[in-house]
Amino acid sequence: MVVVGVIAGGTVLARLLGYKLGGNVVVRCRQGHVYATVWIPGVKLKGLDLVVARIQYCPVGKHWSLVVPVRDADLTEGERQFARAHHDLPIP
Repeated sequence: MVVVGVIAGGTVLARLLGYKLGGNVVVRCRQGHVYATVWIPGVKLKGLDLVVARIQYCPVGKHWSLVVPVRDADLTEGERQFARAHHDLPIP
């Protein structure tokens, strides 16, 4: 119960800060590539969870990297369109 409460609280806080966790999310890898991924807090089948970041495969640069969610307000329209066109595996 405590773990579920922490995950739910963290998700609510992240949403209040402008991050759209809980579905398709735009992320940025350490090399600056942006793409869409499914980001459900507490559910990771394709990467290593580090609470606010993940280590997962970047389909744009074709490498493993630390990725973090990006707030929609921090993206240019071009980055949004690019991320929508580039999605990794459709599983969390």
